[in-house]
Amino acid sequence: MKQKPVLSFWQVWNMCFGFLGIQMGFALQNANVSRIFQTLGAAVDEIPILWVAAPLTGLIVQPIIGYMSDRTWNRLGRRRPYFLVGAILASLALFVMPNSPYLWFAAGMLWIMDASINVSMEPFRAFVGDMLPEKQRTSGFAMQTFFIGVGAVIASALPWIMTNWLDISNTAPAGEIPDSVKIAFYVGGAAFLLAVTWTVFRTREYSPDELAAFDAARPPEHVADDTSLRAASRYRNGGVAWLGVGLAFLFWIANSGLDKELYILAGGIAVFGLFQVVVAFLQDRGATSNGFYEIMHDLFHMPKVMRQLAVVQFFSWFAMFAMWIYGTSAVTSFHFGATDVTSAAYNDGADWNGVLFGSYNLFAALAAIAIPFVANRLGCRMSHLFNLALGGIGLISFYFIRDPYLLLIPMVGVGFAWASILSLPYALLSNNLPSHKMGVYMGIFNFFIVIPQLVAASILGLLLREFFDLQPIFGLIIGGISLLIAGAVTLLVDKSAEPAA
Repeated sequence: MKQKPVLSFWQVWNMCFGFLGIQMGFALQNANVSRIFQTLGAAVDEIPILWVAAPLTGLIVQPIIGYMSDRTWNRLGRRRPYFLVGAILASLALFVMPNSPYLWFAAGMLWIMDASINVSMEPFRAFVGDMLPEKQRTSGFAMQTFFIGVGAVIASALPWIMTNWLDISNTAPAGEIPDSVKIAFYVGGAAFLLAVTWTVFRTREYSPDELAAFDAARPPEHVADDTSLRAASRYRNGGVAWLGVGLAFLFWIANSGLDKELYILAGGIAVFGLFQVVVAFLQDRGATSNGFYEIMHDLFHMPKVMRQLAVVQFFSWFAMFAMWIYGTSAVTSFHFGATDVTSAAYNDGADWNGVLFGSYNLFAALAAIAIPFVANRLGCRMSHLFNLALGGIGLISFYFIRDPYLLLIPMVGVGFAWASILSLPYALLSNNLPSHKMGVYMGIFNFFIVIPQLVAASILGLLLREFFDLQPIFGLIIGGISLLIAGAVTLLVDKSAEPAA
């Protein structure tokens, strides 16, 4: 049986380098989109609903791209064609986004930009699973995390650098995006394309036949693929129940005058039910050889470890989304005492939040160097618990630290949590997936990144208004508590999921 060879440091470096550019795009989005929305007239409690575009596009795009890339093989390979196409589209979107003339235009551009970034990003996760043996995957995902951290540090700090080093204005007339933000997006777009192109042309991929031979040498439980059909009646009955609950929820929201953000949650429940009804219809007619049916089949036949990690992911990403959407408004209002988006104090606070976002990514890059060694000693599960606890404590401490410059201290913990979120769950997951479905399962795993963000977009604005007088700082506290919960449920993941030595 043919064992997958161990790759050299520089081979792993080249295959992960594209994430430097991808994360520059994501970091510019995460640190500045709320600022763009507020500049164009969005209120604080409207920000979550505007942000819903980002996770929703991931929910749609990632499983489709994963499914397609599993079935692709051409001169560029299996995953690399998607790296390149996504990079071109994302770079163009990064050039357009800061020139949005209206709020609705910016919200639409967020859909386009996030979809394009996801086209590039999704196959990168599967790429590590394709190319590396089990014992190297923790290091491979940690290398991706290192580049994510470095890219995010540079991109998050770019507006601050433009203002403080290059003397480019960080203020603008009402309704206009400052030049410092615009130029930062232009630099990020160019870097995105260059970094991904490096990976595309400096790496090779194993053919489907080679991957099948490697799978034959893996433990049977790590490549098990449940091909049994779920009864059509179970899809139908479950679908009708989900659809009924979703429609009843929608009716209640409409008749009670509840927050419009809740329509996202209710609509998602109804659509999930409708999808199951469609799957039952297709199965009854024997129409099971299509991407929609196969993705839904795989969703309901996930490996046990993947289901356990889904819970961990839910609370982890709920927390990170809370920080991303409320970081700017929390720091500007709670630590800089500013709510006027045209004021110097607000823009100084927004720039400093960019530095804070850059700092947690810097700490994540440093943590990524240590994570493989710690995981080899303590195991991935215990390491993940420790790192998430550090992040939870860090976010909660924002309420107790009033000096904005001391906020760099809790960002150390957030950085460790972020590095862990981006590496250890994937190391645990990839060791329990068959190679021929690595892409689609990585795409489905993204559901449990997206769903918590949609839930957060649905309820965070409501929670802050009803219980916390619209004070964004409490969004960060809620995120910190969610990280602590994520760490605790990591212990429920089977020990057998740990990577082979």
